[in-house]
Amino acid sequence: MNNLEKIKAAVKTGGIDAVMITSESNRQYATGFHSSAGVVVVTADNAWFFTDSRYIEAAANAIDGAEVLIADREEPYSKRINKIIGDAGIKTLGFEDERLTYAEYMEWTGKLTAKLRPAQQVLSGLRAVKSREDLDGLILVQRIAEKAFGELLPLVSEKITERELAAELVYKMMKNGADDKSFDPIVVSGERSSMPHGVPTDARIQKGFLTIDFGARKNGWCSDTTRTLCVGKPDEEMDQIYHTVLNAQLAGIAAARAGVKGSAIDGAARRVIDEAGYGKFFGHGFGHGLGLEVHETPSAGPSYDKEIPEGAVISAEPGIYIPGKYGVRIEDVVYVTKDGCENITNLPKALLVV
Repeated sequence: MNNLEKIKAAVKTGGIDAVMITSESNRQYATGFHSSAGVVVVTADNAWFFTDSRYIEAAANAIDGAEVLIADREEPYSKRINKIIGDAGIKTLGFEDERLTYAEYMEWTGKLTAKLRPAQQVLSGLRAVKSREDLDGLILVQRIAEKAFGELLPLVSEKITERELAAELVYKMMKNGADDKSFDPIVVSGERSSMPHGVPTDARIQKGFLTIDFGARKNGWCSDTTRTLCVGKPDEEMDQIYHTVLNAQLAGIAAARAGVKGSAIDGAARRVIDEAGYGKFFGHGFGHGLGLEVHETPSAGPSYDKEIPEGAVISAEPGIYIPGKYGVRIEDVVYVTKDGCENITNLPKALLVV
């Protein structure tokens, strides 16, 4: 993964002389190198990666297409960048306006000799479109998470707690090759399944719906999957709600294709839930972008009126949540194409009763 050439081309047409990349995920997107510290500066013709002594050797060995330079007390990031600004004649320097805090922005403004200009959309727009190579990375981490989930299922019972089940899932993802989890797993059962982002507790798994939302991270790429099981036999209403959510998900997936607005994809799923009489219990959007972060551009929510580009990767996760009773969510991940989308999730979606 190295996208410096794409960023150079975007700088050339983006109304800025260069872009300064400070966030961890965008540094990795640019260079393919992951570190907790560093700054990337890219012009239309050249690129530089600055980092401290902890990463300088690894960065020099890993990064192609950018000059790797150390930042230290004698030559901190601002001094290094100002030299590039002077040598390259940079007047306007794009920055990640959605990532910098106000304090960080003021600090950079006070130290740099170029004018800072918001340029988040330059990077967000590029990251919204995944190549087939990117998709391979996403499929790999998806399979790791799915394998872990399959190994978790025999442990599901009323004898284990939500927190223990979540811990076992993280362990199994790591054991199967994940570098990390992509977010803290959501494991909620019984009445607590009505909380879309409920935190696992020390309570034992309860009868009724059990929602497990989980993701792994590998080589920077993130997976995101949700399955809702039933502990004990579901009643008629539970079965109806589960299949309403499933039909809504299938409707949203069927509507997903390049050029369709995110709100239209959401609307296709939302109509199914509305018509079943559960509209007020579906409070979040149909889906979100996925890649180097578990939530990124674009969105498939009710207020996202932009078109989904070809090559976008989005989640498909409608749900119904009845407070104090139970909830259901089913989540897959799809790759948007010109003619539709490819579902990269392999787990079955029939209601599993344990």
